[in-house]
This record gives sequence, structure tokens and C-alpha cells, in this order.
Amino acid sequence: MMSTGLQLRVQKHANHINEGLKKLVLSNIPPPPALGNYRWTSDLIRATYFQALTGEIPPETLNYKTGASNGGFDMLHFDFQEHIDQSSIDIRSFDLGIDLNRRGNGSKIKISQPTYGGGMSFGSISLNFMVARAKAAQMLNTFTCTGEGGYPEELLPYKDHVITQVATGLFGVKEETIQHARIVEFKYAQGAKPGLGGHLLADKVTAQVAKMRDSVAFSSLFSPSPFHSVYSVEDHKKHVDWIKITNPSALVSVKVSTPKDVEMVAIGSYYAGANIIHIDGAYGGTGAAPEIAKKNIAMPIEYAIPKVHKYLVQEGVRDEITLIASGGIRTAYDVAKAIALGADGAVIGTAENIAIGCTHCGNCERGRGCQIGIATSDPELSQYRPVDWSANRIVNLYRAWNKQYAQILAGLGLKKISELRGRTDLLYYGGGN
Repeated sequence: MMSTGLQLRVQKHANHINEGLKKLVLSNIPPPPALGNYRWTSDLIRATYFQALTGEIPPETLNYKTGASNGGFDMLHFDFQEHIDQSSIDIRSFDLGIDLNRRGNGSKIKISQPTYGGGMSFGSISLNFMVARAKAAQMLNTFTCTGEGGYPEELLPYKDHVITQVATGLFGVKEETIQHARIVEFKYAQGAKPGLGGHLLADKVTAQVAKMRDSVAFSSLFSPSPFHSVYSVEDHKKHVDWIKITNPSALVSVKVSTPKDVEMVAIGSYYAGANIIHIDGAYGGTGAAPEIAKKNIAMPIEYAIPKVHKYLVQEGVRDEITLIASGGIRTAYDVAKAIALGADGAVIGTAENIAIGCTHCGNCERGRGCQIGIATSDPELSQYRPVDWSANRIVNLYRAWNKQYAQILAGLGLKKISELRGRTDLLYYGGGN
């Protein structure tokens, strides 16, 4: 429990952040020169703040659709067929949900938006932020993911909306947490650092984090690059079978990076019995991921999506598997472009951090490096992001995105987000928005 003094400081801090972000977004004050980069520009960060504050689409004075990287999603645009009066769009007339199980057996789960939250582990982010993400997922009828750091008991009230992750280090993996979950995700690789495994440096391994991970406090923790028990599709199937024996109703998601033969990995996971193939491209990860890995190893997600989609279509199994993409997807427009390239939906990470005030400073790997209490395991700093406050901002962000999906679909003459899947004919490459 927080002391009264700390509660007052936290509330004052939250109010100060709200007022500061309003001024940054809604006034003519120039943004700080260090706010943003070519992918997450100052406009995109401020537009995310605006959406998290209001739940509304940002003003046209902010470029909320693309960054300034001169590549990837920033150079893909929709070829809208007609001008739509935005004030006449009724979001309730569009179906924005996606099915997470397209196979003939297992639980049928449909989420109300085409996104869910990506894995961020206890230790890499604060417990408050973890719980806030779960609460927001419940409010939005979608999911969030524990990441590889175990399943804190504070998530139990939201268990129907929490994906539990099994990663190569098996940190915090227990039979009961698998039994809590409606979806279990195997993390075989991460797009930001494929072949490097996971890293949680000593500074962030507090006593509480160490207890959750069955490890030693203030000692660095490393997950191996592969599962040493998996070297073939047959081995992979044993993994999937293990989950389905432990929890027969659970769906299985398989998270992989994007090597050049990613389509072969995807088809192997299909035959192993997975329900969801989650491909994670090169631009994902936090400031804790090495820049040399993010920029030089995995395939960018905009190349991987159509490669996998077309191969699954060719093999005749596309409609039996849910394809989810992640890795640098920042906006509602990025999500819609990923779907048009062939995905069913997307996993979101960094945008949720920015929704609650992240400035993209890149100090995520240090225990007190995140001075605003997001990517930290410091018990005092973490209190500066109260659960309800953070959850409401995440909900507002996605409500603003849902309005943009409706606008996009209306401009393309579609009624369901699923009708956009694989419609590369509705995209063009070049400058402009």
C-alpha cells in the first residue's frame, strides 16, 4: 500500500503530466528537440498523446498517419476511392473485430478490435503498467501479454484477457498460470533481436522480480536464443501438445521473428497445431534492444507479411490460421496497412507506452533509467503511473484508432476490417499521406 504522502505526490504528478501533455499537444509550443526520431517523429508522439488524452482523432495539424523514415509503412498509402464526409461515419456500422481461432476445434475467441497488446515482462516494465494494460484489455474486449517474466497474481482479475507467454528461459512458467490463460504464446524469437535471446540486466532484477522468475536478485538474467528442446516441426508439435494437454481450451500462439524463410516457419507452426502465427519484424522492441540487432538482422515486417500470407494461401490453409504482425506498428494506419498486406491483425507495444507518457528516450534497460515509471522495476518510480489513469489512456488511444479504422474502411467502400485482408490493390507506394 502507498503512504498518504506518496499518494498525494503520485496524484500531483499525474495531474502535472496531464497538463504538460495538453500544452505540448494543443498549444503552439515547439516540441523539445530530443522528442522523437525518424520513425517515431515528434508529430506521431504528440498525436499519440492527444489520442490518449481525448479518445479522438488528432487535428490535421499533426501528422498522425506516418513517420519520416522514407521507407516501410511511411511510404505505403491507401488509394481511397471516394471522399467521405467524416462527420457522417457511424463506427457502429463497421465490424472491426477479428477471430483468433479459425480452426475447427478449440475455443472460439473474437476480439472487438484488430489489435492486442504485445509481451512486456514483469521487470522490463513496472507492475502498475502491466496491470493497467490488462485492465484496458478487459475494457476493450481484447488481450494483453505477460511477456516472459511470469504471471503476477495482480493480473488474475483480468485473466480472461491476458495471454501468458512461454519463452526460452521458462521464467515464471507454471502449470497453474497456463491453466489461467485462454491463449498461451510461445516466444521462439523476437524481431528486434533474433538469435540473441532475452536480456534483463541486474539493475532491474529486484527481489520481487527475482522471486517471480525463481532467480537471484540483482543478477542479470538471459534467455537462450532457441528452445533447446525444439529443433524440428515434430519437436514444435510436442510443445503445442503440452499446452493443449495442460489446458485443453487454450489457443496457442507462436511468436517468431522474420528470417528469409519465415513462410516455412509459419507453415510448420500450422501443421504443429498452432492457432495464431505471430510474426515480429525488425522495427519492434524497446530501448533495451541493441540498435545493431534491430537494424541489421530480421526482415522488415512489411516484407514478411505478404510473403507469409501468399504462401499460406498457396498451401490452401490461409483461412485456418490467424496471422498477426508486429514490429514497428505505430498507428491505426500502420495496422490497416499490415492487414491490407495480408495480416489479420497486429500486436502493439510501443504505442501503449507512449500513450501513458513515454518520450522514446531509449533508457529502458536501466532500473531507474525510465524516469517516468514505465520501463522500470523500481517500486517508487512505478507508482508515478497509476493503474486507472494509465488504463484509461490506453483505452482512449484505441478508441481513437477504432474511429480511424472506420474512416479507412468507409473510404475504401468496405464494412468489415476482415474484408481488407490481402487487398494490396488498395495500396500505393510513394510520397504523400
